[in-house]
Amino acid sequence: MKITDLLKKDTVIIDLAATSKPAAIEEMTKKLDEAGRLNSLAGYREAILKRESQSTTGIGEGIAIPHAKTDAVKTPSILFAKSVNGVDYESLDGQPAHLLFMIAASAGANNEHLETLSRLSSLLMDTKFRENLLAAQTPEDVINIINAKEKEEDGEEEVIAEVKEDEKLILAVTACPTGIAHTYMAADALKAKAKERGIAFKVETNGSTGIKGALTAEEIEKATAIIVAADKQVEMDRFAGKHVIKVPVAAGIRKTDELLDRALQQDAPIYKATAESTGTTEAATSEGGFKEYFYKPLMNGISNMLPFVVGGGLLIALSFLIGGINAEGTFAEALNTIGGGNAFALLIPVLAGFIARGIADRPGLAPGMVGGFLAASGGAGFLGGLVAGFLAGYVVIGLKKLFSHLPQSFEGIKPVLLYPFFGMTIVGLIMIFVVNTPVKFVMDGLTTWLNGLTGTNIVLLGIILAGMMAVDMGGPINKAAFTFGIAMIDAGNYAPQAAVMIGGMVPPLGMALATTFFKNKFTLAERDAGKTNYVMGLSFITEGAIPFAAADPLRVIVSSVIGAAIAGGLALFFGCTLQAPHGGIFVLWAVKNPLMYFVSLVVGTIVTAAIVGFWKKPIEEKM
Repeated sequence: MKITDLLKKDTVIIDLAATSKPAAIEEMTKKLDEAGRLNSLAGYREAILKRESQSTTGIGEGIAIPHAKTDAVKTPSILFAKSVNGVDYESLDGQPAHLLFMIAASAGANNEHLETLSRLSSLLMDTKFRENLLAAQTPEDVINIINAKEKEEDGEEEVIAEVKEDEKLILAVTACPTGIAHTYMAADALKAKAKERGIAFKVETNGSTGIKGALTAEEIEKATAIIVAADKQVEMDRFAGKHVIKVPVAAGIRKTDELLDRALQQDAPIYKATAESTGTTEAATSEGGFKEYFYKPLMNGISNMLPFVVGGGLLIALSFLIGGINAEGTFAEALNTIGGGNAFALLIPVLAGFIARGIADRPGLAPGMVGGFLAASGGAGFLGGLVAGFLAGYVVIGLKKLFSHLPQSFEGIKPVLLYPFFGMTIVGLIMIFVVNTPVKFVMDGLTTWLNGLTGTNIVLLGIILAGMMAVDMGGPINKAAFTFGIAMIDAGNYAPQAAVMIGGMVPPLGMALATTFFKNKFTLAERDAGKTNYVMGLSFITEGAIPFAAADPLRVIVSSVIGAAIAGGLALFFGCTLQAPHGGIFVLWAVKNPLMYFVSLVVGTIVTAAIVGFWKKPIEEKM
């Protein structure tokens, strides 16, 4: 499939009017929608903004490649936009973007589509190709330039150089969360620079279509060093004993010379199959260490647990709606059994298992799940599951070090026998005889305390939890509050989650309302983005407020925290509880005292909108 099978004249913008990132996203998504490529404009924008919240897709060299894979896309497509003046796209090199390719991949897109999209990323590494696109005057010019470049590339076959006995071989692995653009840009940037410098080189890409150019055991054995430019987990145990440089995928695009120099000089630690196996960035700083050893494994556990939380929670709430608080009746009982008896029973084992996997890779999964199950059955609850996950992960890391001196003939039985047997035994014994009793005491005390909160105390809890949800809008503080809410649902206390969800709904709704009633305080692009925030806010997608916070952090964050805190305090003051962990206004039926919950949401939204609206200064829209 050719790139121009996805890029058509009606998805080309020769003169992009936008000069800011939010405005550019607004203009480009609207063009795709007008061309009939989307099922939902709001849904696609939401997916694009969610990807941008992870890291900017302004990759430098005047290029931005915003992309998303979502069922909001009707037809897999590429949109091209050229900006003569440039767009402030928060690019990695700090320079404006002049060439913007928006990639719209449908949730069911086949490999052929995704490989075509990835190919575009590779072509953009050619300076002459970019210059030709900048000179294009019509949509027809753009199509012709891309067709010509594809024909040129089709005539070239990649030659894998043979490594001479005294020659250094550098290997690389690239991967980004979505695996569409950055993965291949980094691979091609490194490959091109290595070719220019005459370095024997091979790169493996971990993209949406799977692993391409997989590194063989023989190549790894010969390698001088390995560069891992990745923002997601990749298989690391195979690099044991080799010098491994670990950096974000963006560094593979921006710092090719530096990475190749380091690889040639073996300026990197020797990989020893430790907790670093799942890391994707160098932990040279204290912040990096925290993310590497605690935050990333925790988020790995929570993200894999969420489907059980959401699905199970909604089933439980629905069973109560149909059969009352005791879920009486055959159908209601069945729903409650599925949600509470089974899905919720897996929460803590899945959480612990995937925390452990985030630390020790696949060998950590089984000991982590067993530890989590023991925590759940032993009454240690959610907190015990957290302990079990980290315990299992680092126990397996220790086992890897312990068994690293065994003969090579034992390699095959380590993952299927030694790690699971010793891991489960050690973790299980520690959980039963050391962890469960004191943690159960803490969990019981916390649950009793929360159940006994009334008056000022319960209101204060609502203020704190809801305010936390609005501080960083999807960041660590937000996730800490959300995790606490889930833990309390598991413990049978549904009040905290009511504050958590309302706190996450207020920021986007407040920004939406402010753009409606204080139009002179926002740009046209922001006012358009405000409309989508009504849907995102009602759906409990706090990230919808991120573009506003990025443009004006002090006013937006402060007003959001105040409004959210007021809403959370009011909700718990009125005795609201929430049995569904997600869903926003669409699970209002799962809320106790839904009328006052809705009133609390409206009050918090109005407060946020009023504060930011009166605080911001009027702006003059540039024509």
